[in-house]
Amino acid sequence: MTAPLSLGLAVCTYDRAPDLDRALAALGRQRPAPGASWSTLVVDNNSTDDTAAVVADHAERGRVPGLRRVVETEPGLTAARRRAVLETRADWVVFVDDDNLLRPDWVAELAAAIRQHPDAGAVGGRVVPDWAAPPPPYVSAFAWAYAMQDHGPEPAEVDGLVGAGLAVRRAALVATGWLDRPLLADRVGRRLVSGGDVEIGQRLRGHGYALRYHPGCVLDHRVPAERMGRPYLLRLLRGLGASAALASTLTWTGPEAEWVAHVRVQARQRAGWAARELGLALRRRPGHGLTPALAWASFAAGMALGVRDVDRRTAPERAALFGAALGRRLSPHTPPVLA
Repeated sequence: MTAPLSLGLAVCTYDRAPDLDRALAALGRQRPAPGASWSTLVVDNNSTDDTAAVVADHAERGRVPGLRRVVETEPGLTAARRRAVLETRADWVVFVDDDNLLRPDWVAELAAAIRQHPDAGAVGGRVVPDWAAPPPPYVSAFAWAYAMQDHGPEPAEVDGLVGAGLAVRRAALVATGWLDRPLLADRVGRRLVSGGDVEIGQRLRGHGYALRYHPGCVLDHRVPAERMGRPYLLRLLRGLGASAALASTLTWTGPEAEWVAHVRVQARQRAGWAARELGLALRRRPGHGLTPALAWASFAAGMALGVRDVDRRTAPERAALFGAALGRRLSPHTPPVLA
């Protein structure tokens, strides 16, 4: 007889009570998942709004299994996710953002995917942008920057998964050492430099665990209108560029100077894309305004910021970063490197 599967859904939130209300309502509409039990933990990252009241209201309704709330005072998504893992003993921990609306069969589909691949380190599904208003063409062109994820219509092993709806086998995550010492901080407040979900995925891969994509798990990622403007997009791309540079240290085993040269080559490539888009815009090609050129230039600038971030760290901190995802055990005296 197959042992029951336990899932711990963790909704990390900070001062976004209306979004949280919608996310919990979506969880309350989940269909049964045969052979699986699940509960929901809201990790309140020190909110000052009506978050507590929203959780209490949904708990009273009783539609979200095992719903409870804990407060994590250390700011940032990495701290909140770590608290979620510490708070649950479920077989699998599922990270759900407060702007994620899981479709009604999401949990059942996840349970089925885990049954098919019980030794996987993580499972993720399709993430569909739910635009609050029709997005401008330049936003649609960079939908991937808004955590869109679609690896095709068939299940597959993949190199990486976004953090939205990321289900992680708890025992595998503990084995990587992430719980003891996360190295990259995900978004804190208005800062758009991230990389925490990339670190989790790459650490799992480095320890021999597969990342599985299951297209039957579909969630809608709500994107408010204020995140579709040019200033936000440029900030977002700059943050993603810095994140890409920082995350690349985790699998780099060569000399640090060669890593710097590698990142600079990648940054120059993006700068070349910016120049190409600028040329098309100046020739007034349809669909080619200035924003795509500025976006790729922002990504390239962000990569340079990532290199600068690493350069400013102490030698022990840099040593902790490079190659950390490749199964290397860190010394217990190695300090955390929260970028």
